[in-house]
Amino acid sequence: MALVVGLVPIAFGRLHESVQYRDTVRQVLTDLRVARQQAQSQGVETRFTVDLQARSFGIEGGPQHTVPEPLTLRAVMAAEEGTQGGRLAVRFLPRGGASGGSVDLIRPSGTGVRLRVDWFSGRVEQEAIEP
Repeated sequence: MALVVGLVPIAFGRLHESVQYRDTVRQVLTDLRVARQQAQSQGVETRFTVDLQARSFGIEGGPQHTVPEPLTLRAVMAAEEGTQGGRLAVRFLPRGGASGGSVDLIRPSGTGVRLRVDWFSGRVEQEAIEP
């Protein structure tokens, strides 16, 4: 019984971190795809922003989402797409292209995912990051 009581908090902690990671990846991926779709369907440029200091992301003008503390957030985007306040952005164009860039979400173990936006097509691709 003592062994079970000792292992439950460890298992719960790992489960909680795993759920936070999956939810955050899903939300970033969803926001990137919605920004692309919005640009194409409405015929206006749409920006997906990342604020590394505030650990947040989202579609410009919409709700911003926070990255949970155990995860590391990194982003690489075109220098000319920086916004006021030091945020980085990917600009999606009405004809399907984008300014390009990537968002990395990394777990405490060092594994993670890179969500990459292709500059030519605006498509969002996902690739694993290994430690």
